[in-house]
Amino acid sequence: MPMTQKLKIDFVSDVACPWCAIGLGGLEAALGNLESVIEAEITFHPFELNPGMAPRGENALEHIASKYGISFDQVRENRARIRDRAAEVGFTMNTSDASRAYNTFDAHRLIAWAGEKGRQLAMKQQLFALFFTHQLDPGDPDALAAAAEAAGLDASDAREVLASDQYAEQVRSEETLWRERGVSSVPAVVIGGRYLISGGQPPEEYERQLRGIAAKLLNE
Repeated sequence: MPMTQKLKIDFVSDVACPWCAIGLGGLEAALGNLESVIEAEITFHPFELNPGMAPRGENALEHIASKYGISFDQVRENRARIRDRAAEVGFTMNTSDASRAYNTFDAHRLIAWAGEKGRQLAMKQQLFALFFTHQLDPGDPDALAAAAEAAGLDASDAREVLASDQYAEQVRSEETLWRERGVSSVPAVVIGGRYLISGGQPPEEYERQLRGIAAKLLNE
């Protein structure tokens, strides 16, 4: 019987990053195909695309066009391509010209809290759905508490975390750590603390790279 390789996977991302949602879907699909080869432990780490965003956010169409110096039509073309890629991994994006860009700091605090409860993956999935599928504000306490409950956590406990400054220092220190390690775009998927898979890759590419990494580690 072949040996199973244990892999520590650090997933650096933002809940407002569409390629991060696509990347997680692709990674999960790949790991599902590799159950007999790899035993993965995924830990999520924060990265804010818009750390200076005002509390109520901005229109995403205008924000992205201004940030990247592209036209509204280019934003729409990219959005359609991203929506199709997301659908390929079973994720629904309901983005439109009315979508908004928001600050995600409080969402990252909840992910840190969920990690201590053993529900980090479920929390991350719910927050992606909150933002992209349901088009809600990832800084809104009511929306976040509902997401926490859907992830199998206590909504009132989530509200207590959000009403405090708990995990704020942890989120900031982790963001600094990963920037210092060279992460400037997300998703950044770090395998075993040594190997980087960048971007929202399709399942087959994650599978190819993970197989190669697992084989290398197994032979060390």
